[in-house]
Amino acid sequence: MKHGHVVANGIDISYVEEGEGPLALLLHGFPESGESTYRHLIPALAAAGYRAVAPNIRGFAPSALPADGSMRLADLVADTNALHEELGGDGNAVLVGHDWGAATAWGAAHTEPGRWSRVVVSDVPPLAFFGEYASTYEGIERLNHFWFFQMAMADEVLAANGMAWVRQVMQDKWTADDYDATEDFEAARKALGEPARLRAAIDLYRMNFAPQEMGTPEWAARHAELWGEVPTQPTLYLHGTEDRSVVLDAEGLAAIGASLSAGSEAAFVEGAGHIVPAEKPVEYNERVLRFLGAKH
Repeated sequence: MKHGHVVANGIDISYVEEGEGPLALLLHGFPESGESTYRHLIPALAAAGYRAVAPNIRGFAPSALPADGSMRLADLVADTNALHEELGGDGNAVLVGHDWGAATAWGAAHTEPGRWSRVVVSDVPPLAFFGEYASTYEGIERLNHFWFFQMAMADEVLAANGMAWVRQVMQDKWTADDYDATEDFEAARKALGEPARLRAAIDLYRMNFAPQEMGTPEWAARHAELWGEVPTQPTLYLHGTEDRSVVLDAEGLAAIGASLSAGSEAAFVEGAGHIVPAEKPVEYNERVLRFLGAKH
């Protein structure tokens, strides 16, 4: 894999890439890096004839910290569509997102649909489903890091003992019991080891789910504008059966699938926790390549 960087939407974004062909932009979530989340998918896409590019989002080393400190979803969406432009993407480009990258992918594909031919999303469903889940008793309990990160003490807790809290939650909560999250954690520590970068990552939650704003009409309208509508492009939605953060049953998955545009699919990845692309790479890659292959 080659390392590169480009200025997109005013931010110096670093990335890894492999292959030649239509752009496949791969967006990671918290607290991982693009290279670690998609370490199995990148070479598979390259072999299938894509230029697979996995950036680290703004604030995650070695990408730059935003000068204005903003980690709002609107900025991540703008960064993504700007990356398409700067990387020479065309209408055949595909967009892949996980976790925060999933929310970003929903928004980027919706706001500038002409840039992306197909969309692949894992572990964060469309806003209509995620928003409803996040306000239930189960959702509030399982997404408790959203609320913990609002506290000033979160910066100190996450940084302490070599980011031990992050390591434990990745291993014990965010991945399946039989998965070793060491490689994912080490990538997270490399990306967020500096205090300013860890603060930026926590600000994803503070700025997008601020307690004084969340649930207000203004907050709802802002999120609805970005990812309140599902993409018009064919979309593949994948979800781990062992995901203990966003829990879906068969009925919920079917409802998500029914809400997506023509040519879309929704499926479980058996035995995967919340980091589906890394936890079950064989099944994940197979499903992604099969879905994308329908176009070529």
